[in-house]
Amino acid sequence: MPVFEYRCKKCEEEFEQLVFSAKETVECPKCGNVDNEKLISAFASTHSHGAAASPTSCSSSGGFT
Repeated sequence: MPVFEYRCKKCEEEFEQLVFSAKETVECPKCGNVDNEKLISAFASTHSHGAAASPTSCSSSGGFT
């Protein structure tokens, strides 16, 4: 069940919404408007030890050349 970020085109409120279906209507919690823009969200990736992934973590030389 993905959570998406939206911005209301009427009042500019940014909010998150749990969406079960692509056909679901998403309503702004502040003004009730249904004309909302889906925002591009960043996601976090972690290693099994809980450390954040670094750009050099997949490099065999340990750095960029």
